[in-house]
Amino acid sequence: MPVTQTRYQAPTYSRPVAMPGKPASKLPVAYPAPYGRVAISPPQRGSSANTSAVPSLTSDSGSNSSEYGDGASSGIDLVELLNDKLSTTVSPMPLDRSLARQAQTSGELNAKNRELLELQELAQHRLKNSRANFTDGMKAAKEVKKDLDWTQKRVNTLKTKTERKYPKQYARASKRYPSPEH
Repeated sequence: MPVTQTRYQAPTYSRPVAMPGKPASKLPVAYPAPYGRVAISPPQRGSSANTSAVPSLTSDSGSNSSEYGDGASSGIDLVELLNDKLSTTVSPMPLDRSLARQAQTSGELNAKNRELLELQELAQHRLKNSRANFTDGMKAAKEVKKDLDWTQKRVNTLKTKTERKYPKQYARASKRYPSPEH
């Protein structure tokens, strides 16, 4: 049994066909080189030339090899042409407004962030002062308690001495002015 091998053949494409009866275009038709930029000037507005970004395939000069050269000799820059087309069709105003709003919002955020940092610093300073005041207050309260305890002991000692030295007068005074402890 013989082995049959098939080979893949790439399809061949034909070049554009020249259309009879159509006047020649005043703008040169150029195809981009496989690599690099091709320089062309954009078509003028209002001209009867084809204004699409893709060159017309129906040009009657399809067999002219000078028009289908590497493109560098014709002076056509397709990237610049597309850039010009995009700049006329896309309005930069919404983008500019959004960038301005973003910058404004960023500025407001930065201002709020600085304000928060200042308030945090102020709060830390106040906390430090409050702790110092609290410590001073605790020292004063301990001193007052110590003084009150000493005074209470002194009053109790005087009361006991008075009760022993003057029992009749102390009893009469106790009936007249009762102690809050009883």
